Amino acid sequence: MRHLDEKIIMESSSSKEQILKNIRKALTHPTDQPYPALDKAEFNFEQSEDDLAVLFASKFTSLLGKFSICENEEDLVNQINALSVERSWSDIYCTDENIKSAFSSFGFNQFSSKTLAESDAAITKCELLVARTGSIVLSSTVSSGRTTSVYSPVHICVAKASQLVFDVKDALKFLQKKYGEQLPSMISFATGPSRTADIEKTLVVGVHGPKEVYCFLLDA
Repeated sequence: MRHLDEKIIMESSSSKEQILKNIRKALTHPTDQPYPALDKAEFNFEQSEDDLAVLFASKFTSLLGKFSICENEEDLVNQINALSVERSWSDIYCTDENIKSAFSSFGFNQFSSKTLAESDAAITKCELLVARTGSIVLSSTVSSGRTTSVYSPVHICVAKASQLVFDVKDALKFLQKKYGEQLPSMISFATGPSRTADIEKTLVVGVHGPKEVYCFLLDA
């Protein structure tokens, strides 16, 4: 048994050395770029003639997101209140004082004093909405920190029509202009609920993030 163990160790060490040897060779003799013009290529997507809100809603819902347009803040609060009653949510997590104040002025009292892990859902703002991909742009600055939109089982995002942009590059330009060199410590592009196909190649929702994502758009 001892000789067998030594043989396995020797073979493993030999394989490791061969891999390192191949890496060293590749670094000293780099392969020519097969498509040298690729680095200069520009990927431009033509802006759709559809309204950005319509385009975003179509893409977002196709990715299992749930979308609703609200006429004003009162309509927004009424819709979220109706949703919380329908889903029997009693504890909604939110750390944004502006959201809490605005909602409270319309009689909304489901905000939780519990931790994020103990709450039924969480409400945040966002930086932008990307219409072409159906993505919500979140940051540690405006989206209640790093964890709220990730660890809540249900993420509710509140946005305004003025936050819609067509493509990812438009979002990046906006963020660069807004923050300059003082970018938030976290910026993410969340595209629908969390999904993974790691488990026997079967699509599973909500494994590494929220199982449900709602976007309520204020038409203002």
